[in-house]
Amino acid sequence: MFVARNNSTVQKIIYFDCYSGISGDMSLGAMLDAGVKLEELKGLLGCLNLAGYRLEAEMVRLGGLAGTRARVELDDKTPTARHLSDILELIGNSDLPHPIQENSSAVFNRLAEAEAAVHGTSINKVHFHEVGAVDAIVDIVGTAAALYLLGINSIYCSPLPAGRGEVHSAHGKLPLPAPATLELLAGRKVPVKGCDIDFELVTPTGAAIVTTLADSFGPLPSFNIEKVGYGAGSIDPGYPNFLRILLGTSEQACSLYEEEAILLETNIDDQNPEYFSYLMEELFTAGAVDVSYTPVQMKKNRPAVQLTVLSPPDKAKTLRNLIFYETSTLGLRLTTVHKVMRPRKTSTVQTEWGAIRVKYSPAIDHGTLLHFAPEYEDCKNIARISGLPIKEVYRQAEVAFRKQSKPG
Repeated sequence: MFVARNNSTVQKIIYFDCYSGISGDMSLGAMLDAGVKLEELKGLLGCLNLAGYRLEAEMVRLGGLAGTRARVELDDKTPTARHLSDILELIGNSDLPHPIQENSSAVFNRLAEAEAAVHGTSINKVHFHEVGAVDAIVDIVGTAAALYLLGINSIYCSPLPAGRGEVHSAHGKLPLPAPATLELLAGRKVPVKGCDIDFELVTPTGAAIVTTLADSFGPLPSFNIEKVGYGAGSIDPGYPNFLRILLGTSEQACSLYEEEAILLETNIDDQNPEYFSYLMEELFTAGAVDVSYTPVQMKKNRPAVQLTVLSPPDKAKTLRNLIFYETSTLGLRLTTVHKVMRPRKTSTVQTEWGAIRVKYSPAIDHGTLLHFAPEYEDCKNIARISGLPIKEVYRQAEVAFRKQSKPG
């Protein structure tokens, strides 16, 4: 989920038009072409304790279209292998604004999950090779910083093109789309269109950026387009190879969204209650959307616990098997339900002790924000640092969010 710099009734929107794919350097180039100042971007990247590179940008013409090519010039051409923990520590120990840290870390976490799934290991054992290199860190953190400078609230993305052939990597030749790229796209069920091009159009870095930060994938949404940016790619497929981004605003109401889910229920009256805490953790880890326990009275007035699990359709079988494995139940009730939900977003507010994330739901009409709540973990940490009661930290975060959310 994308963490926005701020929130207002006027939403700043970006649409990634990936007609020729997306990579980290194409993303940076498009942001610079759309108006991000190179020196301001360099200033934010300077908050990282990362040496050995220079970020440059140049205007280019490809097939009659003009755009910006971003280049990361390395002092040392030797790729640096890093673990996820190394990269997260680099970001976490920086002076980057909180939304940039959150979004950059989220992209790397998603990429680590994909690499771990492809190579059959854990995220803590993944060695980033190409992605651990300095230029890829600049691409990802730089994109997050550019979105921050643009004040973006919502991100949308087009369907992605899939090239064919092979790509050289630290693991040797790999088929295209690269396995990590496919894992990322599958995780978000991204619509993909095949094309007869023997190049890598969507890189793992580009896929990680949009699958982590984009709200949805599909056709161009309704908004007022104000700027267009073109970020040049490094290959020549025979046509203008750009990532195109569209920037604009919308005062339209945020709409509700709907989806199907599976409800799994069972009543358990003969199990050690100490097991239920572990069961809930395992269910969430396995993909449950929600888990709840309700005390009920069964036949012969016997006290029991009703287990209710809300599952995405593709996780229902896994969760069903887990319930049978971890509990004493002999049967389950499965019901297909239709969910109607308000949109959910995350913003941040600044206090004298640090940043606090605020989860909120934009208005579904042209009224005011009705639902928002400071993040408990952030408030808890600041309460311990400041010595204030946690209720006072909550109050200050709420006041700051209301002030930040006013138009203008």
